[in-house]
Amino acid sequence: MLWLGKIFSRVKGIYVCNMELVLKIKAFCKVIRTEGAGKGMEKYSISELIRTTGQTDKGQGFFELETPRMLEVNLNGQVWAKAGSMVAYEGHIKFEREGILEQGLGALFKKAISGEGASLMKANGQGKLYLADGGKKVIILHLNNESISVNGNDLLAFTPSIHHEIKLMRKVAGMMAGGLFNIRCSGVGLVAITAHYEALTLRVTPGKPVITDPNATVAWSGNLEPQFQTDISLKTFIGRGSGESIQMRFEGDGFVIVQPYEEVYMQAQS
Repeated sequence: MLWLGKIFSRVKGIYVCNMELVLKIKAFCKVIRTEGAGKGMEKYSISELIRTTGQTDKGQGFFELETPRMLEVNLNGQVWAKAGSMVAYEGHIKFEREGILEQGLGALFKKAISGEGASLMKANGQGKLYLADGGKKVIILHLNNESISVNGNDLLAFTPSIHHEIKLMRKVAGMMAGGLFNIRCSGVGLVAITAHYEALTLRVTPGKPVITDPNATVAWSGNLEPQFQTDISLKTFIGRGSGESIQMRFEGDGFVIVQPYEEVYMQAQS
């Protein structure tokens, strides 16, 4: 309580307030409040926004994860990307949809009846290209004379050195309305795929098949040939119209990538 003694002094039995000191204390408290408020508001400033969300070069190469949900392509030539996935770009880049006969008449027929998001575009030029797809997380893969089959809706981009082929799942036409198409990527180069939330990779080993929901299946080893099967008990329990009664069965040696989300683009025929 020593500070009280400095503010109040006793003169002839009467306590007198030192107003000069009181004013100094009030001014000091005002400065403290102002500085505190300023520090609290800094996190909402434009400069802080730019600092925390601004683009940064991470030096990861041709494909770079600018954020977990946005792919940066350091373009100096050409890249294939999902049509409509361009978010922004810097530099001189031109876009062109995949030629109608670029993959042959067979691919043209498959595209005409697939009804899925397998449309691709080419980006040519030099600069930085930013790609995203519905806020899904981006996974970058480097193929070294390997192959991977990707759900047509989950392929975001790949380098021109990658060979791509649209494939129709066999034995599915009579089970699903519209069927299921995927894109098989092979060769040497980079492939970027997308998944909702956190993807899970399941190993497939001989004698231990993996069963998945088609709407939650993102990609699988290029050497695997999944088969479709129906679950009679699920049909009985939740009805013929449920997509969960249709399942993908993977056997052999490889892997399957699934997501904790069902993209409902396939429905069982009633």
